[in-house]
Amino acid sequence: MTSPVEPDVTFSSLVISLATTAAVHFGDVADPTTGQPGEPNLEGAKQMIDILGVLQDKTRGNLAPEEAGILERVLYELRLRFVEVQQGGSASRIVTP
Repeated sequence: MTSPVEPDVTFSSLVISLATTAAVHFGDVADPTTGQPGEPNLEGAKQMIDILGVLQDKTRGNLAPEEAGILERVLYELRLRFVEVQQGGSASRIVTP
């Protein structure tokens, strides 16, 4: 019996996964369990942003330029989105690397 091939987990896929979780918390992406966008959860979104920030601090100087660039762009976009939602902006948008 052949087992399904698991996709490789890369640094970039980790960053995208955390960013997607933040987008779910912002209500920009449907919750995978319900299929519906939820109400914004700024605490959850901030936690994902903080985790990505720690990741950036702890990996500084050890990433390929592409990896560092993805992390920097994702953090920039998520931080902008956080301020937007915090100020009452609810227009949905998906964060992309």
